[in-house]
Amino acid sequence: MKIRIDQIQDKPMVLNLEEPVASFPLLIGMQNDAVCSFDSPVSYNATIVKGHNNLMVSGRVGVTVSLTCSRCLASYKTAIASDFTRVFSRETTEKTLSEDEIELNEQDFVSVYRDDEIDMNSEIEEQIALEIPFRPLCSDDCKGLCPECGTDLNHISCSCASQQFNFKFSALKDFKVSK
Repeated sequence: MKIRIDQIQDKPMVLNLEEPVASFPLLIGMQNDAVCSFDSPVSYNATIVKGHNNLMVSGRVGVTVSLTCSRCLASYKTAIASDFTRVFSRETTEKTLSEDEIELNEQDFVSVYRDDEIDMNSEIEEQIALEIPFRPLCSDDCKGLCPECGTDLNHISCSCASQQFNFKFSALKDFKVSK
């Protein structure tokens, strides 16, 4: 989604749009890598406010995804949503970087735009990618799979021995300290 700067007036501009996932290369890459699959178009609501030398874009992005639980390997769907605020400023040619010491200032947290438009696609896909869990869980109390027989412990109990034996210190079980 591209926002033309000349369309933004003194009053806030409000956008409510949906885009297909195919419009976002990062999300397509995640889907191709089997991280998740997207089940709905990406929806976003944004309010754009024109400032003195910058634009402030705040809003919410959302999409429905299918994930695989990292404990029980079950597939489940969930809604991903993220609120965001970005400040955009026109790109300038002056750069003042010192190799010895770099100090972050307010300008380092401002996104820049070129020409007369802002491309929001990278901002939108970044917000969604950050919300996808690294180790997805179908529920917080997921019991996972039995390490012995592979039974899904969320649905049935298995007959495997419930006592876990830790072999890390088994060499020390007969160790006696002599004085």
